[in-house]
Amino acid sequence: MKSNTDNKDLFDLIIQKSSLKTNVYNNTLNAFGLVKDVIEKLSDDYKDYKGSKQLITTFETRTPGKFELDLKFGGDILLFVMHTNVFEFPRHHEVMRTSYIKEDTDRSYCGIINVYNFIADSFKFNRVNDIGYLIGRIFINKENHYFIEGKRELGFIYNDFGKNTINFNSVETIIKTAIEYTVNFDLLTPHYDLVKYVSVNEMKSTLDSISIKTGKRLGYKFQADITDEE
Repeated sequence: MKSNTDNKDLFDLIIQKSSLKTNVYNNTLNAFGLVKDVIEKLSDDYKDYKGSKQLITTFETRTPGKFELDLKFGGDILLFVMHTNVFEFPRHHEVMRTSYIKEDTDRSYCGIINVYNFIADSFKFNRVNDIGYLIGRIFINKENHYFIEGKRELGFIYNDFGKNTINFNSVETIIKTAIEYTVNFDLLTPHYDLVKYVSVNEMKSTLDSISIKTGKRLGYKFQADITDEE
């Protein structure tokens, strides 16, 4: 039978990796807390701005669960979802070629906060076939540094993993950029061939819950920002 000494390397590996992932998870959870704080602040600021003005545009937040947060503004919803697991970037990912990661490969282990854009009416009228879009993924590592993969501004501005640190100000900038991108990401008419057929059952349903998919770019190319000129 092997002694505890013989198993030292194995146990040290388990402890080291578990400690690393726990640290990353806690940093990600704290970052998600900052997302909530920023959105609450923006919501309060909007209420102050709206004041006595007769504005019909809403700006409100909802927290369905510990790891999910909805922000509704106008006809859109931004859905922030924190994944509870910790991931490592694939070896071929551009981040793995940076000096920041090469100096310490443990920096490549990250928690993820996904940012989705949905049409508000999809939830309001329970249109379960409607499409949402992942507009950004926020990666947070053991040092509280972050990297973003995302559409347009989100992907291009916040990609210096070695320098970007998660704090209230940086999260506020990220969320404002996501809102601006969403507001300018308009709903396009789907291609005629995608909607020219409808079943009797669908037509008997109400127009608001008709099960024809609706999405901002349904039937159109929706590629990474490096080639996206829509």
